[in-house]
Amino acid sequence: MTPSPTATAAEATKTPEVLTTPMREIPAWAVLERRLFDEIETAWRRFAELYCEPDGRIRYTGGFEDRDGVDDFYEPFFNWPAFYALGGSDEILEAAKHHWRGVTAQLTEAGMLTDEYENGYDWFHQGESLIFFYALCAADPADEAFADRARRFAELYTDPAHGNYDPAGNIITAPHTGALGPREGIDPEWRPYSSSRREMRAYGLPLEYLPGIEAWDDLEDPGNAEAMGRAMQDLARGDVAVNLAATSLVTNRWLYDDDEASREWVVRYVRGWLDRAAQNDGLIPDNVGPDGTVGGLHDGRWHGGHYGWTWPHGLPSVGMGALIGALNLALVSGDESALDLARVALDTVLEHSITASVEQTPMSLRNGWLSRLGADAANPALLVPHRFGRHGWFDFGPMPLELPTWLWWWSRDPDDWQRLRRVMSGYPEASDVVKPFRDKAEAGHELPWLAFLAGENHHYPTRALSMALGQLARRAALMETEHPDPATVHIHFWQRVNPVVTEVLGQLITGTPQVLYNGGLPFAAVAYDDPDRGRPGLAPDVAALVTRLEGDEIELTLVNLSPTEARRVLVRPSRFGEQRIVSVRSLGEIDGVHPDSSVAYTSRPGRPVVVTEAVDAPQLLVELPPAHRADLVLTTAPDSEPPRHHRAPPRADA
Repeated sequence: MTPSPTATAAEATKTPEVLTTPMREIPAWAVLERRLFDEIETAWRRFAELYCEPDGRIRYTGGFEDRDGVDDFYEPFFNWPAFYALGGSDEILEAAKHHWRGVTAQLTEAGMLTDEYENGYDWFHQGESLIFFYALCAADPADEAFADRARRFAELYTDPAHGNYDPAGNIITAPHTGALGPREGIDPEWRPYSSSRREMRAYGLPLEYLPGIEAWDDLEDPGNAEAMGRAMQDLARGDVAVNLAATSLVTNRWLYDDDEASREWVVRYVRGWLDRAAQNDGLIPDNVGPDGTVGGLHDGRWHGGHYGWTWPHGLPSVGMGALIGALNLALVSGDESALDLARVALDTVLEHSITASVEQTPMSLRNGWLSRLGADAANPALLVPHRFGRHGWFDFGPMPLELPTWLWWWSRDPDDWQRLRRVMSGYPEASDVVKPFRDKAEAGHELPWLAFLAGENHHYPTRALSMALGQLARRAALMETEHPDPATVHIHFWQRVNPVVTEVLGQLITGTPQVLYNGGLPFAAVAYDDPDRGRPGLAPDVAALVTRLEGDEIELTLVNLSPTEARRVLVRPSRFGEQRIVSVRSLGEIDGVHPDSSVAYTSRPGRPVVVTEAVDAPQLLVELPPAHRADLVLTTAPDSEPPRHHRAPPRADA
């Protein structure tokens, strides 16, 4: 039956017809996207061949510190499961699991893990370790071994018997926690903290209120260095704001089976921080004493805790912890009030912003920004204070764009978008330039991507994919030229050459920023299943592009690059089933065909048609004939069912 040029929701059926258009020109972005898939498949295998042992561990024979370093061995693989979930091969999923098991055995032998979990360290670094684990759980929730691990790991915090959580004070009991419970201080034994630690000078004094220690150079005095070391060890007790990242560990467990105890723990713990912020004019404090009082070890001060507002990073770490906790509370309960933990923090630093260049402004993370910005570091920019201490707000730099980006991405609130636009307009670099930049988090291209979503940077997909291919080529070249000694290699080396590049793929295919690196869960605006292979991700030859996220609407294009094979894709409007589709609008052609005879010189365009149909379903099946595209607008609404780790439907022929 030929559809009418327009159709209303009232005329729709439960199995809507999705219109497609024959492609008379193949979009360059689609070709580049599939090329990037192919090149990653080659490069990750070479990485494993060069740098990993047959049992999956990394080729490293050097020593380990007592607590630091676990994250550095998981991080080289953090985005391999994400690539699989986008449509990467079955082999990369199996390789990711293999390397997780190999590295876990390696770290266990080194005395860094107990029962497969980190002995105890801060949640800034634990979060970096665990994003690999969370991605594996989300990529294949049917794997019972990882499901069992998810339950065991979460119980380290939900079961008070492990000592990491005190229900009486509603606190995580120390800055360093883990499989061995709360660990004393920040080292096995206290040690002086002297000015000889030159790499830490940029971050200043870890504690600002010790008598006789006013500036970094005062740590040249051995007595002052001893006093600082002892105080750092003694005051590393009680709860700190970055511990909010632990909510991802518990939420990941909840996503398997809606465990009520896990949900209640997340709700109670995050609301505890929300209550503390309410008593501090809405601004999240960074420390809670063992007795449950804010500032209990810091003479009542809301600042000064480990990885807090004063030291070492401030906003990047406190803001990320607050945002991770808020998103997890919203996921398990639907309560989005905790988003104010992030909103108030961002608005507070914006109130104290200045206009200056990164090049001329001293800041603790200056070298990284200079490297990333290049000549743009000399441009005037909106700089916000990252830290707060005894002299007020200080350490001015660009706002970490992932924080307001994720806040808006989750809420789609116009006010959150306006805040984000203010931050974007104050960046020192142009929003239509895609820089050949990649750090270990594989983030940093939010600005041009957001401009694309706003309809202002139309060339972003092709430029970003070209950049990603270039970064992959750079890392492939490094792999062929750098063969470090396993006894002396720096433990950050493998992160720097990991050739799996997913930031741009995640943005374009799923409409999602790069995962919050210090412990965020792998959310997505759009996710896909291949019904003919019975697995997650795009079908072979299919490319996807999310072009708009606005309110409850998602606009996207699907392209089948195969000139001979039809492809099918299941489209879901969220990773964990948070949203469902209530209607779909598709654009296509009536009687649009490729050349209808061998003597025709051109393709004949058909008559444009738009069909809008009601759906009310968690997913949409899109059938793409050879060399066709589908242009869709999905209208979504919160699903009444609780979110879950999604299991792809079985193969069509199973």
